[in-house]
Order: sequence, then C-alpha cells, then structure tokens
Amino acid sequence: MSDAHDHDDDGPHEGPIKTPKQLIVTVVLSFLVPIFAIVLLVKYVGADSKPAAGTRSLEPEAVAQRIQPIGTIVLKDASAPAVLRTGEQVYTAVCSACHGSGAAGAPKLGDEAAWGPRIKTGYEALLTSALKGKGAMAAQGGGEYSDFEIGRAVVFLANKAGGKLEEPKAPEAAASAAN
Repeated sequence: MSDAHDHDDDGPHEGPIKTPKQLIVTVVLSFLVPIFAIVLLVKYVGADSKPAAGTRSLEPEAVAQRIQPIGTIVLKDASAPAVLRTGEQVYTAVCSACHGSGAAGAPKLGDEAAWGPRIKTGYEALLTSALKGKGAMAAQGGGEYSDFEIGRAVVFLANKAGGKLEEPKAPEAAASAAN
C-alpha cells in the first residue's frame, strides 16, 4: 500500500544543489562571505574615533598641559653665602610690572610729581608701605626678597624720582658673609 509519491528513506535525497556548478559556487561563497564579514568587523573595530572639528583635547600638547605638575621644589643650600640683590635688580624683578607702567595707580619710575609727596614721608614710611602693602600693591615682606633688598628697591625708586635717600645698611649676617 505504498503510494508512488511517498518518500522512501532509503532512496536518493535531493536538495537545493542540483548541479556541480551550484556546488562550487556554494563552497566558494561559504568561505568568502565569512572572510568578508571578518574583514569588515576588523576595519570597524580598528577605526580610530576622530575628535570633532576644533577639538584639540587629545593632542599631545593639550594632554601634557593637563598633567603638568602643580608646583616645584627648589632646594637651596642654607649654608651658602647670601647674595644680596641691588635695588635695581629687585625693582626689575618685582616692582617694574606696576611701577613701570603705572598700573593700578602705582607711581611710575622717575615721576617726580607722583613720588614727591611720598618721598617727604621718609624712608621708613616708604619701606613700611612696601613691606606691608598699600592700596592695590601686595605686601612684599616675607617673600623671596629680604626686607633689606626691598629697602634697596624703595631707595632706587625714590632716588630715580629726585629723592636723596641713602642706601640702607646691610644686615650683620649678610655683611659678615660678604667679607
């Protein structure tokens, strides 16, 4: 009672590939399609993400600027002889920023009209203003320069504006180190 259209498990099996040409195409594509897919995945994963136009945050200079140290340590020999700077050297390093241009109402170097009333108050009053600060000028005492060096700068500024102030005497420790 078997029907001619019934499939017999022992008989030949037919699939979608019916010719040798179809078999070759199927075998070749079964190798090429995965290789092509792998190549595309590698290109996608390996592609560098490009920052947006105008973004410089990943450039080496920008990174170096962000990771630079906040401060530095300077080691000095405490037993080394003190080198005292002249009034002009201190003026150039500290005072010239404001007294050279007249910024924040500072009297300019050599301006006799602006310095005249200040010189009349005397050396001690000028030195106190420099050490403790006055108006927009920050206190200069206790910084990198000694009070003696600040005093030299005060005399330099005053004398450039017509003052006749004498250079302050060197402190004992500096005087003995200089000899």
